[in-house]
Amino acid sequence: MAGSEPVTSPDQHKPGHRKAGRIGAVVSAGMLLLMLCGNHRGNVENIWLIGIAVALLVIVIGDVILRRNGLRS
Repeated sequence: MAGSEPVTSPDQHKPGHRKAGRIGAVVSAGMLLLMLCGNHRGNVENIWLIGIAVALLVIVIGDVILRRNGLRS
C-alpha cells in the first residue's frame, strides 16, 4: 500500500554534518559581533549586525532543543 511508507525528503536520506553547521553558525555570529568595533558612525549597522548574530544563535538553539525533544531527525 502507498499509505504505509513514511514520506521523506531527499535530504533526510543523506544528512549533512550537523556539528560543523552548528560550529559554523556560532563562529559566524561571533565574527558579526566582532564587526561592531568597525569604523562606522551610525547605529543602523550595529542593529543589523546584532540582529543577524542573534538570529543565527536562536536557530542553533532551536535546532538543539527540537532534536533533543525528538521533533527533528
